[in-house]
Amino acid sequence: MRFVSLFLLTLCGVSPVFAESSPQGMLDALTLRQDYEARRASSSAEDLDSNGDARTIMPGDTLVLLDADGPGILTHFWNTIAAYDPFAGRSVVLRIYYDGNEYPSVQAPLGDFFGVGHGVNQTFTSLPVATSASGLARTCYWRMPFRKHVKVTITNESPTYPVASFYFYLDWQKWDKLPKDMMYFHAKYNQSMPATPGHYTILDTKGEGHYAGTVYSAQQVELGWFGEGDDFIYIDGSKTPQLRGTGTEDYFNDAWGFREFNTPFHGVSLYEGPMAGDRVTAYRWHIMDPIPFKESLHFTIEHRGSTMDETAAADKVSVDSSGERADWISSVAFWYQYPPVEIKEPLAPAADRIAPYIILPVGELTNRADTPEGVSPSYVGVQYSFTTPEGWIEFDFTVEKSGRYQISGMFQDMIMSAIYQPYLDGTPIGLPIDMVTSASGFMSHRLDLHDLTKGKHTLRFQRVDQQAPGTRSIPFTFTAFTVEYFMLLRLEDMEGYHQSYDARVKAK
Repeated sequence: MRFVSLFLLTLCGVSPVFAESSPQGMLDALTLRQDYEARRASSSAEDLDSNGDARTIMPGDTLVLLDADGPGILTHFWNTIAAYDPFAGRSVVLRIYYDGNEYPSVQAPLGDFFGVGHGVNQTFTSLPVATSASGLARTCYWRMPFRKHVKVTITNESPTYPVASFYFYLDWQKWDKLPKDMMYFHAKYNQSMPATPGHYTILDTKGEGHYAGTVYSAQQVELGWFGEGDDFIYIDGSKTPQLRGTGTEDYFNDAWGFREFNTPFHGVSLYEGPMAGDRVTAYRWHIMDPIPFKESLHFTIEHRGSTMDETAAADKVSVDSSGERADWISSVAFWYQYPPVEIKEPLAPAADRIAPYIILPVGELTNRADTPEGVSPSYVGVQYSFTTPEGWIEFDFTVEKSGRYQISGMFQDMIMSAIYQPYLDGTPIGLPIDMVTSASGFMSHRLDLHDLTKGKHTLRFQRVDQQAPGTRSIPFTFTAFTVEYFMLLRLEDMEGYHQSYDARVKAK
């Protein structure tokens, strides 16, 4: 019993003494008697013969996943979602309340809590958190102890879009007693959109505990590199940081910029590039190196980086190498603390957690196709059955203001799809998009940056290959193309766009 308790403490990251846990140690623990009751809350239908195991969450509604008395420990949380909001990862919020507290000790958008920001669906793998099914299935193994009571909720904070289906498993252990020094798990979301001059605060907490991890996201507002900011961690009221870093990517154990990669304890779950409008998320789990504090912890990071002049000659492309930037940044801090801290600050409204995208339901747009009878409506978009090898479908959309736009769309990848070449106003844009996958799921595909004038424009998708290279032969005589939304992001509408760039050019 004592060893099992120590093993649980290890998984909770309670003491540096147990930080050298290993997969072998975890397997060894399975040979010992488990002195708790295994429990589960799930979306399973009350009628066990039914397959209707999903829950619907209407705009503004809250779904209670678990409401149980302790003592106990949450050990496994899996969920998957079918939502009509293309940014549901930001509009759907997880909250966890301990021991009857009025305010939560875990408060974060669902996607950010599970390691991917911006409402993006993306697959990645780490030790405590992983996603699959193109980012639509989310899993974590964080240990979340509670003594008297726990309540876990999911709230759909979108004012417009329902969550059509939310499936979940929430496994927990019912104990007779928990060790006195077992601490409570916390997670807190923060954002600064755009970043203001000076340090960005990831966490500021008072009490006793230890820091356990960071998810950090940025959406760039200018060409260049945002990650020259150093990290600073002040412990127990120190005026100078006991831990100070050398650069944003260095804190996340990377170097010379970012690129997507995953390891058990650190990685970059999302990286779109260095252009204005591009998004990135990095994670760092302090499982092997928790940061203890007795009285307080204050964790900040600079937001500095390079700015590039996209119109300049090659030898003058850099305007500044490490100045302040006005990118849109957000984060989730993960830590353990006792007694539990209540997060009283409300989240920004769901619309203010993402850039000012213009969302165009495709079903409301005028469309044309080489075989018009093949077009049928989907929820808010259209599905088109391509019956010829070089079939096409196109959509008209209107731009209210001239400017530079990032164009993307929410498409359904599936085994019966194909490879399509996108066109804008009759000109091919980018590379052909491969929408063939063995599992069906809605995915965002970017169509790059474009300078658009006010007025009507046309997007066309031309089939260029029935079958993607390396995929299995399929028996379909047609290919299906489904798109629900186009998303337009006018960069001039992002507060801070070229703000520091313009100031630096003027200063020079």
